[in-house]
Amino acid sequence: MSAVLDPHDHVHDDHDHHAPTGWRRWVFATNHKDIGTLYLLFSFFMLMFGGVLALLLRVELFQPGLQLVNPELFNQLTTMHGLIMVFGAIMPAFVGFANWMIPLQIGASDMAFARMNNFSFWLMIPAALLLGTSFLLPGGAPAGGWTMYAPLSLQMGPGMDAGIFALHILGASSIMGSINIIVTVLNMRAPGMTLMKMPMFCWTWLITAYLLIAVMPVLAGAITMTLTDRHFGTSFFNPAGGGDPVMFQHIFWFFGHPEVYIMILPAFGIVSQIIPAFSRKRLFGYASMVYATGSIAILSFVVWAHHMFTSGMPVTGQLFFMYSTMLIAVPTGVKIFNWVATMWRGSMTFETPMLFAVGFIFVFTLGGFSGVILSVAPIDIQLQDTYYVVAHFHYVLVAGSLFAMFAGFYYWAPKWTGVMYSETRGKVHFWWSLISFNITFFPMHFLGLAGMPRRYADYPMQFADFNAIASVGAFFFGFAQVYFFLFIVLPAMRGKGVKAKANPWVDEGGKGAEGLEWEVPSPAPFHTFETPPKLDASATRVIG
Repeated sequence: MSAVLDPHDHVHDDHDHHAPTGWRRWVFATNHKDIGTLYLLFSFFMLMFGGVLALLLRVELFQPGLQLVNPELFNQLTTMHGLIMVFGAIMPAFVGFANWMIPLQIGASDMAFARMNNFSFWLMIPAALLLGTSFLLPGGAPAGGWTMYAPLSLQMGPGMDAGIFALHILGASSIMGSINIIVTVLNMRAPGMTLMKMPMFCWTWLITAYLLIAVMPVLAGAITMTLTDRHFGTSFFNPAGGGDPVMFQHIFWFFGHPEVYIMILPAFGIVSQIIPAFSRKRLFGYASMVYATGSIAILSFVVWAHHMFTSGMPVTGQLFFMYSTMLIAVPTGVKIFNWVATMWRGSMTFETPMLFAVGFIFVFTLGGFSGVILSVAPIDIQLQDTYYVVAHFHYVLVAGSLFAMFAGFYYWAPKWTGVMYSETRGKVHFWWSLISFNITFFPMHFLGLAGMPRRYADYPMQFADFNAIASVGAFFFGFAQVYFFLFIVLPAMRGKGVKAKANPWVDEGGKGAEGLEWEVPSPAPFHTFETPPKLDASATRVIG
């Protein structure tokens, strides 16, 4: 026997506990839903900011010759686009999803440390301002690439210092958010919800949080050493004083490769929620999905130097990192096969969340294949620092992380806002994004195979056609996200649309989305699960 929660049982409506109003509600927010909303809005703003920088790059690359920017500004735009998208858009958005959904999915009343949650969000604002205003400092913004390799990072103006401080602040925010997520998941689950009954989204975020705590201090160490090299006379990475620039690469990528999985594991979790819901089946191989996620996290620590095949590594090292990189494709492949097996012979319907989830699987798999190709050392030596690499990581991060976020938004927005989005507009957004994304980034594979290096502001005539196609596609892709905000997000935030049911994703037979988040009314009340809910044997329903 399962039932939607009685509002006076485990959920208190807003008349019982008055929700704060006005600006105080947001500035002093301690409610996980409000903080999740703040994270999501912040990350979307940063996505738009980083997207504008990317479009300036594509305007410059539309045809050969220097039209819009000089090479120095081009390198600043490239660097800032990367830093803003990684640390300002992708990561905060997933933290926003975690804040909103983890307490609802595990039957917790809130996150474990509510005030620290507030602090970890507001730290991001000065960090974003430091990054954004670095363009105005003497010498401009950081221009050493988002990886900030020495010796370039030792030679920049004060913009590099602003970037280093911004990353320190963002790292502190990430560590606090991760501690919060780990404590919440391990200590605040409803009675009866064992770890192996948790939703996959909670599992992927639990593992991601451990990764963040492990690697953010490594990045902090690398950029602190860079800072002392710049101002305090040390020579960690300065060859003139006996330092080694390649050491920076090792330290950075020891952070950077787990970071790649930090940006994709929560996406795996979102897709693992959506595929079963619209296939009307339980997730195939739940336990193997959990173990695969853990395997990916562990293996991510032993593959970092595949970014460094051209740095003078001995052949033995190249072989080790080549094989370990190929090995990490195995647990990733397990996930792909499990999603496909979940869909196999399911009663599938293709609402917008499912379209984005299936689109994610298709395009992420393409990105995975190009990653396997790049893992082969002799091939990578040819393709190192070309547009083939740019195509690869955009297939993984844009079509990976971003498409999964869109899927998650369409899936959970009715629970957040209490209204259904327009299905027609959602499908327009999906097809517009998918087609324009491929027009933008697929030609870059051919540019890379032909030898076009990345981070170059100009290029010879033989690369002109594919660059023109990519630039046109980039503008279409950018406008698709403006359309998404104006015609899907804003109406939902204003409450315009058909009122959503508590669970809009079940069919007449009661099959579809499962989980505790669908047991509370839509929109989710300000306070939920103030007393722990009583769960059925599957830990997906509340016993009424």
